[in-house]
Amino acid sequence: MITVENLSKRYGDYVAVDDVSFACKPGLVTGFLGPNGAGKSTTMRIIAGLTPATSGTAHIGGLSYREIPNPATQVGILLDASAQHAGRTGDEILRLSAMTLGIGGKRVDEMLELVGLTPEEAGRRVRNYSLGMRQRLGLANALLGDPQILILDEPANGLDPAGIHWMRTLLRDYADRGGTVLLSSHLLHEIEIIADEILVIGHGRIVAQGTKAELLAGTGTRVRSLDDVALAQAMQRAGIQPNPLPDGGFTTDAAPEDIGRIAAATAIPLVELRAGDGAQLEEMFLELTQNTQREVPPVRNSTNTLQGAHS
Repeated sequence: MITVENLSKRYGDYVAVDDVSFACKPGLVTGFLGPNGAGKSTTMRIIAGLTPATSGTAHIGGLSYREIPNPATQVGILLDASAQHAGRTGDEILRLSAMTLGIGGKRVDEMLELVGLTPEEAGRRVRNYSLGMRQRLGLANALLGDPQILILDEPANGLDPAGIHWMRTLLRDYADRGGTVLLSSHLLHEIEIIADEILVIGHGRIVAQGTKAELLAGTGTRVRSLDDVALAQAMQRAGIQPNPLPDGGFTTDAAPEDIGRIAAATAIPLVELRAGDGAQLEEMFLELTQNTQREVPPVRNSTNTLQGAHS
């Protein structure tokens, strides 16, 4: 289990992590989401003992990383797939790690097979690896000591769709066997599929956390019609604020039945009407982090013209 309590990290006047608290439980995949620069990687580096915290604590199984004896047998870490010795072969990197851990070469062969690196690929120097191959090698290294906890920062970067599906299946099986997974990713769809619990961070602070169902339950209603302009006007007359979506339609805090009554009363045909718990994680993510993103998406007004776009 990973336990983070009141964790903060400052670099002079800059606050990278600001009073963050959360827990990652055994048997669950915890997805860690946030815009670039939100504090995800810094938090994970503190947990992994690579960056000292300014205040607060980060424990793995009740101990700080530095207190864990032979830590790679307790926790597997992949923070940067490119941070591997480019002049060594994949096989050499894993065998050196195995020697350090005091485990046999058979485990190396098992991990190479598990992550899908062939003997020919394992014999290549890492400088000749694609990013996807480096991710596979990094995951093999993280799993080498048969740890009960995995901490992975953007592990799907560079993987093709088949590779992403493979990694999703591997991590799901790992958690189902009782392992603890903390997974950072900007691939929101993948987090939506695999994560049991979700943390959303912005400007170094946790802005939302809970199960996927809990987070999506409060996102209101999504509606789309054959005449969104007329529907927006009807909603506004009823005192309901429509929030335009880039691909058409709206979200609103009103209940679906209220929107349905408005549409029926004004004879506006609806093509989509669903509760917020059916909304996509991306919508929730963008809404929760709208004040912490570097990029602000253009917004459509009720006449479907773009506002805030460059002319």
